[in-house]
Amino acid sequence: MSDSAKDKGSGTAGGRTAGDGTRAVRAGLPEPVKHEPTLPGPVFAAHFHLPGDPTGPYTYGRDENPTWTLLERAIGELEAPGEDGVETLVFASGMAAISSVLFSQLRAGDAVVLPSDGYQALPLVRSQLEAYGIEVRTAPTGGDAQLDVLDGARLLWIESPSNPGLDVCDIRRLVEAAHARGALVAVDNTLATPLGQRPLELGADFSVASGTKQLTGHGDILLGYVTGRDAEVMAAVRRWRKIVGAIPGPMEAWLAHRSIATLQLRADRQNASALTLAEALRKRPEVTGLRYPGLPDDPSHKIASQQMLRFGCVVSFTLPTRARADRFLDALRLVDDATSFGGVRSTAERRGRWGGDAVPEGFIRLSVGAEDPADLVADVLRALEESAD
Repeated sequence: MSDSAKDKGSGTAGGRTAGDGTRAVRAGLPEPVKHEPTLPGPVFAAHFHLPGDPTGPYTYGRDENPTWTLLERAIGELEAPGEDGVETLVFASGMAAISSVLFSQLRAGDAVVLPSDGYQALPLVRSQLEAYGIEVRTAPTGGDAQLDVLDGARLLWIESPSNPGLDVCDIRRLVEAAHARGALVAVDNTLATPLGQRPLELGADFSVASGTKQLTGHGDILLGYVTGRDAEVMAAVRRWRKIVGAIPGPMEAWLAHRSIATLQLRADRQNASALTLAEALRKRPEVTGLRYPGLPDDPSHKIASQQMLRFGCVVSFTLPTRARADRFLDALRLVDDATSFGGVRSTAERRGRWGGDAVPEGFIRLSVGAEDPADLVADVLRALEESAD
């Protein structure tokens, strides 16, 4: 990336480093050209004109696309502001991004450490890794428990905050320990987003996320990405993307880039409202196991405060029974019963309905949207009252 393009995207304002809002609004934009749009539209192309030797940035639609290039630049500017040598690759989904790191870096006989309390699809990944002769070790996120199973591992996979339990680990500590043992470190940054946490600044080799969630925030696209510094390991990730063809469509990439412009506005509103809702839920006797890293008395608050810039939009808690949880969800009016998080419309679900998560039957994961916080809190408290036995 040229210096001028870098300045145009990530932003310097009057000689000072740009803030998150300025950076999000301008991330990845090309140099201005008279009569051209500030954000070019999606490029729909399976192939490109390519006479002679196959050189240049765009040859075939599975390898590169100009719309991806701008989005990848934008995400890289958010994940590692002002830093050269960082590469981002976008994928068709968060799971495609996760798989690309795991399967490009691990070989038969290697060992990998996964969180035992991570995303629900990780057990499926574990089965596939083991089928390929890779040893899979697991430990919970809280208390930096993964430290105990690091010896001899090729890769450490961190999910912090964890989904859905919202535990947090000391990423710096784990990275230092892993690197001392010769292991790579990947951090799933989906819940935090680059405005909440920057894993590369904490020493990680990869920052991986589902862009489906708060990064794009409108619940209308599937997307994933991997950001890293090391050219060799990122080349392996790129090769994996090429082999499996796990690429996003140009329309999805364009929508994602457009949506990133409002990330700081959405994140600040949603994070503040999540804290307001968590504070209201603390006062309810039927609510147990309340977790939100932004609460001063949350078990993860101290570590989260040291490494997170924002605490996220997800609140988790448990109601006494499955039936009570189902009645509560049915009584909500401003919160959709849906299985994603990070969108402008609040969502919630009884997470145990899927199986695979070690959570109580009455466990609720609630993602706070961009509604007026007073309206949202009133709706949740009313639903709690109406769902009582």
